Amino acid sequence: MTKQSKINYFMEEQLKNKLIELAKKYEVHSFIDADPSQFIYWYKNPEEIELACFVSAMLSFGSRKQFIPKIRSVLETADKSWGIKKWLLSQNYNSDFSKENDAKFYRFYSYADMNSLFCNLEKAVKTDGSLGNALKTIYEKNPEKHLMDIISEYFADCKIVSHGKNSAHKRTNMFLRWMVRQNSSVDAGLWNWYSPENLVIPMDVHVLQESIKLGLLPENAKADRKSAQLLTNQLKEVFPCDPCKGDFALFGLGVDENN
Repeated sequence: MTKQSKINYFMEEQLKNKLIELAKKYEVHSFIDADPSQFIYWYKNPEEIELACFVSAMLSFGSRKQFIPKIRSVLETADKSWGIKKWLLSQNYNSDFSKENDAKFYRFYSYADMNSLFCNLEKAVKTDGSLGNALKTIYEKNPEKHLMDIISEYFADCKIVSHGKNSAHKRTNMFLRWMVRQNSSVDAGLWNWYSPENLVIPMDVHVLQESIKLGLLPENAKADRKSAQLLTNQLKEVFPCDPCKGDFALFGLGVDENN
């Protein structure tokens, strides 16, 4: 082994250890205080947790100071009908978020777009009892298909859910992290029928930038599906059965650098 290869090996191990320590440091319950994952704990019933989390994930873009109050307003509106599941089944969202209303609810999504999201969630609850059951049924028939693609197809007519074969599906993958990862002080781990090994890192600009700085992604990488999968494969070298644990480490890098 040459001197240069020894140095590279040492740096690789050093980086692995750094990512492991950062993930350990930031995957704690206090992480949720300013994060949309706080809405995992809005309800206690798993069926309602799924619904609340899906709505939360789909609205989680832009400024946290803007989208967290929007998420909170949806759940507070639902709770006037005794929870989000009853709100959907009663179709009270039709009046609260009129499908005829083209006014913007958040950023470029209108009240009508939100109504479409709620209509699809109502369908899942009515036909299969819960969102998780609806997706599980499809997945068991198509186990070769990634769950983010199943979600994209299930909500095909819903603008607020990401589509496109090149999309990183950041918000969908964040939702899946919440639902699938087990034994976490942050993530709910409700879906033990899907392996955390199959999850893809939620790729956004922040994750992209930190990954490039670390040499985990090439400098010309974009926040797309290809980069998300490449980064996930890299993180499997550190967290073999749970690559999305690296999401906490990459978040932590940004925090540590700004302190």
